[in-house]
Amino acid sequence: MMHFSIPDVQEINDGNGSSFIGYNIHINGVFHCTVRYKQLHNLHEQLKKEFGSDNLPSFPPKKILPLTTGQIDERRSLLEKYIQIIGQDAKILSSDLIIGFLLSAQQETSCEKNVEVSLDVYTMNNYKISVRVLVFDRTDQVLTKVCQNINLPEEYVKYFSLFLIREDNGDTFIIRKLLNLESPYMSHKSVKENNKVFLRKSYWDINFDSELMNDPIALNLLYVQTVAELEKGWIICTRDTRLHLTNLQAKLAKKDYIRFAATLKYYGYTQFAPCFCDYPNPRTRVLIAIGDHELNMRIIDSGQHFKEGCFKVTRMRCWRITATHNKIDNPANSRTNSTTCLELAFEYLMSKDKLQWVTVTSDQAILMSLCLQSLVDELLVKKNGYDTKTQAAKRGPWSYMKRDGSSHLISLDNLDINTNNKTTTEGNRIQDTFSIRKLQEKFSIVSFKSGRGIVENHAFEGIGDENL
Repeated sequence: MMHFSIPDVQEINDGNGSSFIGYNIHINGVFHCTVRYKQLHNLHEQLKKEFGSDNLPSFPPKKILPLTTGQIDERRSLLEKYIQIIGQDAKILSSDLIIGFLLSAQQETSCEKNVEVSLDVYTMNNYKISVRVLVFDRTDQVLTKVCQNINLPEEYVKYFSLFLIREDNGDTFIIRKLLNLESPYMSHKSVKENNKVFLRKSYWDINFDSELMNDPIALNLLYVQTVAELEKGWIICTRDTRLHLTNLQAKLAKKDYIRFAATLKYYGYTQFAPCFCDYPNPRTRVLIAIGDHELNMRIIDSGQHFKEGCFKVTRMRCWRITATHNKIDNPANSRTNSTTCLELAFEYLMSKDKLQWVTVTSDQAILMSLCLQSLVDELLVKKNGYDTKTQAAKRGPWSYMKRDGSSHLISLDNLDINTNNKTTTEGNRIQDTFSIRKLQEKFSIVSFKSGRGIVENHAFEGIGDENL
């Protein structure tokens, strides 16, 4: 599942003396594309044919007369609710129709041409991998090219993903994991912060480490990530521990280095920037890390000392993301900008028969939610033994309506909204047809029911006081 939002709108000139309202779609907290009402309506009509009306939310009705400012905001809110419900249905969300629509909308919004360009992707020690990609290449296609560039065997690609990461004054923050419904080149270009595309491992269970150690390239990727996370302080170690690791590093004992690091606190965790929590007291400043089946919280006091606690994911009954949009009018570009306050709230089993909501306020709240989701996915796959080797969905052409009302038949295998036929360009011919099914995509067949913005945790265990 993903978190969709439409925090603001903008007025766009069509080049013929007229203008229309564009709705700015954000995915997982980051701007993705601008679309018209009629484009979303056309998508809804196609979704009805594929999934049936009963499996879809109601779509905001058409209006005959021009909309007032208040009606535009009402429509924005209704469209936001519509796409949020769509984003909670794994079957619909993983369909080629949705992926193709979002890819096409990103292409149209960017006004880019599908030409070959150079994209820099970095390992966690800032080693640069330059690859030639097409502007419209999807994330899985770019990941394939990056892994081929460094000679990583095909069977190990599923353990890695591409991430947008921001580096600011020596601090490093994960913005988000790149998805298959976007172009890494365009997404990287659209984010204004000082960010880079990084190649990182994308699993929680550290038992997978031993599999990566069987290949020298995969081993080196895991090793440089471990070294980088220790240097950044994401993994905690004492002075003596660091000395031992330095000795292992000098001996180039990479496997021993990783195995020893895996015994340390926060190995395999995702770290987040300082934020605020209402537990144990309102506006408590905390550091959050997620991993090893828990959300770990360190409370920062005035002397920069820490008090540590943790919330097990198996004791979270459900959680939700709340986004509050504060509008800022910007007449210069006819766009209503907004600032967004994000909150992650989860209902936690504090003791037998006592559930309590805990709320975290953070710009990274959506990333936290996605981390919790993927943790539970891995837990359920391990616990219930789901067969994750599912067949890939059938790919076929469908219609994408452009802003000007014209439509084109497109498919994921040849996605270019600027052409009316199936003739491939020189750039299309060099595209890789190999499709990667990463671990998190395999896990998407299990785990959640959602409604009204609440994610219900199927790994929740209502256990007694003696186990809490």
